[in-house]
Amino acid sequence: MRHACASTISQHHLPTKNWKSAQLKVFLKNKNKNKMRFPAELKYTKDHEWIRVEGNLAYVGITEFAQHELGDIVYVDVNTLGKEVSREDVFGTVEAVKTVSDLFMPLTGKILEINKKLDTNPELVNSDPYGDGWMVKMEISDASQVEELLSSSDYETQIGV
Repeated sequence: MRHACASTISQHHLPTKNWKSAQLKVFLKNKNKNKMRFPAELKYTKDHEWIRVEGNLAYVGITEFAQHELGDIVYVDVNTLGKEVSREDVFGTVEAVKTVSDLFMPLTGKILEINKKLDTNPELVNSDPYGDGWMVKMEISDASQVEELLSSSDYETQIGV
């Protein structure tokens, strides 16, 4: 027995063959944006970095939204190891197939460690942005700056999710 309801639902939720390529890209982008996650235990910046604070230490990476917008990550370059970097200053770059983007420090602090896994597996930024895709570990110089970062709900509002 054929279920008319199932075919009707799928037809209403999928683009038709007549859609232009640009419309299809927007449809798929918005569909994927609604599935993105922004863990509440993290803080976020307007420049799409996330930070996980652990006492006076923190891990920094780019958000799922940022990696989605950039596309396939092919290289992460951080040349600030051992240096004090001020909040909102560039601490490195991330290179995708078609673009290079600066990475901005969410808080003032010293870069203690660079994620070595990204040297051979930069795609971890795409597949696990909040886990193995972290970029740097830092020592926080001014803990009061944490309060100025965005919550997950504030970040979601900023990007329109």
